[in-house]
Amino acid sequence: MANCQTIVPNFEFSQQEIKAALENNRLLSMEMEFSLRCNFHCQYCYIPDKSKFENELSYEELLDAVLQAKNLGVKKIIVLGGEPMVYPQALKMLKFIRAQNLDVEMFTNGFGITPEVAQQLFSLGVLVVLKMNSRKEDVQDALAGKKGAYKIIQDAFNNLKRAGFPTKNKHFGVSTIICQQNFDEIIPMWEWLRQQGIQPYFEIITPQGKGRENEWLHVDSQKLKETFFKIAKIDQEKFGIHWDPQPPLIGIKCLRHQFSCLLNSQGYVLPCVGINIPLGNIREHKLADIIKDSEVVQDLRNYRTHIKGPCRQCVKIENCYGCRGAAYQITGDYLASDPLCWNNTEHQSQIVHLPAAVGRFIPQQPPMQIIDTLTSIGERTANISVTISNDMLFVRDDGTLDETAYLELIAQSIAAQAGFKQVGVENQPIEGFLLGAKNLEIYAPAHIGDTLTISIVKYARFGDFGIFKGQIFRKEELLAKGEVKVWENKKKP
Repeated sequence: MANCQTIVPNFEFSQQEIKAALENNRLLSMEMEFSLRCNFHCQYCYIPDKSKFENELSYEELLDAVLQAKNLGVKKIIVLGGEPMVYPQALKMLKFIRAQNLDVEMFTNGFGITPEVAQQLFSLGVLVVLKMNSRKEDVQDALAGKKGAYKIIQDAFNNLKRAGFPTKNKHFGVSTIICQQNFDEIIPMWEWLRQQGIQPYFEIITPQGKGRENEWLHVDSQKLKETFFKIAKIDQEKFGIHWDPQPPLIGIKCLRHQFSCLLNSQGYVLPCVGINIPLGNIREHKLADIIKDSEVVQDLRNYRTHIKGPCRQCVKIENCYGCRGAAYQITGDYLASDPLCWNNTEHQSQIVHLPAAVGRFIPQQPPMQIIDTLTSIGERTANISVTISNDMLFVRDDGTLDETAYLELIAQSIAAQAGFKQVGVENQPIEGFLLGAKNLEIYAPAHIGDTLTISIVKYARFGDFGIFKGQIFRKEELLAKGEVKVWENKKKP
């Protein structure tokens, strides 16, 4: 499975439609997983082999999700997987989506696409994107992790062609990941597809899941740059197609977070496959409420003012923010500059990675600083760690942490979360005040030598006011918890 499945060919939606979606917290497209089950074991798949396919959405829940998306403005559903055609009711789902007058784009490895199924897909007007990484049988089978994968793909390709794909209104695409094993085929495959009127969907691998584990797949960024520019020249000279090379997609721009999201097979709404931060679950909240209330979504939609590091100064910032998925998977920060972009090769030191020491994120300095490391951030959440030392403030003579320290640990963790969002954006941290605390409960003491994890979540907000819950753990043991109310001055100078 490709890591970056939804691809917008230099924007299939007008700027007016995108602007309206931004202003009204609406969507124009939505990616969906019917199920994560798959008949291939691709070496670059974003889903680790150990993934469990439990508690997946029922057929009825999937239908309701489509209707919610339509009510939110969605015009197109992009079907991902797993392998969509492994799902027993795949064709029934596709027919339902088309009956709602929604466009459908389906990424498939070709499984189950018999001549009859290919004809049904053509009649339905489904935009089929076939995953084909090589025209060499041994390379394709090796990348798919399955003997016989090449034949499945080739049979599906031929069946789709015989069914009538592509035509002016019935499009057909081929999705290809760029890796060391097929690198010498990328340019010839591109020309071969163009000559047949088939849309090439070629992309850089996101280092995620098996794609992170299998480092031998990855291609040097400068070699990628050379190939992107060679293909741009071929498109211009041979096919009259003009585009400006930029990663992570060849010939195509992606700013999907302006108008799209992913609904995974367990009901969680995510910004995209690469930014696998759960924003909420449609079993608990309506899709419209999840999108409207998500701070991650708002950050990404306002990326021009929130993106960090060298990408922030890039001349292409209006139409490019690199791959947000790659940025998140490599740095832990969905607003970081894309480390894989060839324009950032000489600026890696300006890109902050998590975990990171909190000294530059918070106003407290030693000895008042009593937290060490920001380890992760999510949807209104963050995790921070600290190891209790004997020279730390709030440590008693008996080696235990004074009760007053627990509230300070939570407060400094909130400051670290807010300060981290400003690194590479503003020269000074956000001004904020602790307004009060309540429900502080301490269950067990922390001792010198203990490593603590402080988990915070903003569970309510009113303008610039936020209410946070904090929990302090020693491994799996909950030591303390409490609530803190803060005010942040978010007005920009």
